[in-house]
Amino acid sequence: MWNKTEETVKYIAGRISEKPKIGMILGTGLGLVADEIQVSVKIPYKEIPNFPVSTVKGHKGQLIFGTLNGVQVVAMQGRFHYYEGYTMDEVVFPVRVLKQLGIGNLFVSNASGGVNHEFEVGDIMFITDHINLMPNPLLGPNHDHLGPRFVDMSEAYNKLLLSKAKKVARHHNIHYKTGIYAAVTGPSYETPAEYRYIKSLGADSVGMSTVPEVIVARHMRLPVFAVSVISDLGVEGKIVEISHDEVVDAASHVAPKLNIIIKDLVKEV
Repeated sequence: MWNKTEETVKYIAGRISEKPKIGMILGTGLGLVADEIQVSVKIPYKEIPNFPVSTVKGHKGQLIFGTLNGVQVVAMQGRFHYYEGYTMDEVVFPVRVLKQLGIGNLFVSNASGGVNHEFEVGDIMFITDHINLMPNPLLGPNHDHLGPRFVDMSEAYNKLLLSKAKKVARHHNIHYKTGIYAAVTGPSYETPAEYRYIKSLGADSVGMSTVPEVIVARHMRLPVFAVSVISDLGVEGKIVEISHDEVVDAASHVAPKLNIIIKDLVKEV
């Protein structure tokens, strides 16, 4: 794994002139932030050695380097999921690469189903904690030069970044919620019984990504800010049949607000 990481980092470093300070993983329907970046280099995933390729609709599948609000950033326009058939090592591989390219903070976004009865479709939820119901990406031999065997997760989501995001949202009068995100493998959406189970664990939303990336980021001591757009509801009495297109559409409607938050947060950091 480490040899592959070095090979990939060397290739990407040869294509860019500036080291990125912030890395961003843009989830389903939330790629609008990429349109705000003053782009210097775009690299399709298919051109990058050892990189997986996005197969999910709404994930363009490219790395974008440039400046956002005057800050050097790199954005993943599309991520990789366990349900696509990738191993956990492959799912989190890009996070390893971004860290070695020099990023000091990681911003992650996703679309998820709300199980908190106070949530509505279109709500923005800043993630404060998570419940992992997926295989842990750190299973297997540990790479001591990257991080410790046993990783402290008492602050998976950086409190200072979260505080700054709240400040930005209030400044722009953007309504937000905070909550706990549960990660499942997918790709099937949850049954009503599964929604009730996930809610009983203490989660506020449920999705199929983010947590593996966050675990690996924390393994490398990389501070994380994560935000979820509530794209459907798993609340009794509000559960309806849902499709991926509807999830993408719901997330896209909220994308402009999230765009404002991310742009200002980049500058604050």
